[in-house]
Amino acid sequence: MRHRRRSRVLGRSPSHRKALFKNMASALILTERDAEDDENTPKVKGRIITTLHKAKEVRPLVEKCITIARKTLADLESASEFATNAKRNTAEWRTWRKGENWRKWATAMAPAVNARRRLVQLLGDKQAVSILIADIAPRFKDRDGGYTRIVKLAKPRLGDSGARAILEFVGVRDRKVEKSAKPAFSEEGADEKSEAAAT
Repeated sequence: MRHRRRSRVLGRSPSHRKALFKNMASALILTERDAEDDENTPKVKGRIITTLHKAKEVRPLVEKCITIARKTLADLESASEFATNAKRNTAEWRTWRKGENWRKWATAMAPAVNARRRLVQLLGDKQAVSILIADIAPRFKDRDGGYTRIVKLAKPRLGDSGARAILEFVGVRDRKVEKSAKPAFSEEGADEKSEAAAT
């Protein structure tokens, strides 16, 4: 019986499957980094190409991570009121560290630190977590869910003819529906047509 067995197995053991999803989610997020000097520069930011079934399975993990990162934005904003710009271990920083503002800052930052640890647990990559909180979460600040889209590709994968798909972030390459302009008929053009019809 298959009671409550809802996800795809993808021909992998549970630990292998979990590692696969972590790697794919962090790979999607890492395409947003500034990688001009790297050897492995992504062709298009915010997009990976994979099989259709893998994309459908990794999408909930990516959306969950973005939701967690979005919730930290309010905590980071409230903590910034009590933060200091002084360099670490300077006299100004030490006085701030012993004062009341440090306690308020630490209390406000606690949920954000907890969320960051949770994201590192889900993604397994600290650089991906930093990009997620700094760049991607503010972009989706006013959006409740639906941060990614899956676009099926017509060409199957070479070798095994597996169905391929693009997994990408929403908002960058969105289609805009534009109505075409209504044609304006001038009176001169109508007069010329009526004269041509009369002859």
